[in-house]
Parts: sequence; C-alpha cells; structure tokens
Amino acid sequence: MLTQIEKQLCRSAISARQNAYAPYSKFKVGVAILDEFGKMHLGVNVENAAYPQGSCAEAGAISAMILSGSKQIKLIAVSGGGLELCTPCGGCRQKIREFASLEMPVLICNEKNFKKRFLLKTLLPVSFGPKNLF
Repeated sequence: MLTQIEKQLCRSAISARQNAYAPYSKFKVGVAILDEFGKMHLGVNVENAAYPQGSCAEAGAISAMILSGSKQIKLIAVSGGGLELCTPCGGCRQKIREFASLEMPVLICNEKNFKKRFLLKTLLPVSFGPKNLF
C-alpha cells in the first residue's frame, strides 16, 4: 500500500521518464526525490553521442536537489522500462547513500505503475557512507 506522497512521487517519476534523452540505448529512466523540506526534485537520464558518456536520472535529481539548497533524500522513486525491475545502478546507489539514511524507501516503478519497495540498505548492503569518514 502506498501513501499519497508515495503515489505522487511514483506518478512524477513515471511522467518525468517521458522527457529522458536516450536516443542510443532507447532506455528511458525518470526519478523523483522528496527532500527534507517536502520538496520534489526530478531527474532523467541523458545520453550523448560519446556513448556511454551521459548521466543517470538519479544523478540529475540529486543535482537539482542540491541546487535548491536541500541536503537529504527522504524518499525516492525510480521509473524505468522493460520486463525486469529497474533499480538504481551501483554508482547511483552510492550517490543516493551520500544523502539518504539506510532505512530510506526506494520505490521502483515501470513505465506505468509502482512495482516494488526496497530499503536502501537492501540495495546497498554493508555500505560505505559519510559516517565512515568520522
């Protein structure tokens, strides 16, 4: 069962996905982040001719969040396509970890609907994060 804000985040990630720029892989991804102030930040994957150079949707949403002055991810929704679940790649899991607690929910959607909920600690077990530096 999803809360209203989780439903809204999923709808926003699914909608954002349509604006992804993926002319080479044809694999579009959209992300919606909810920050500590209750603001939403969106991101999409952006490819370029020097493939595989480009940026992931998670990185774009995190950059938008930081630009706005926020520093904490409270909830994230990821929307991808295909038959398998589209979870964040390894690099993006680490980027998310920088700004989120290990107990943070990660909502996975396909191109139409919510599919599955994970905790960040499940996607990135025994992780290295900011607290490891102190």
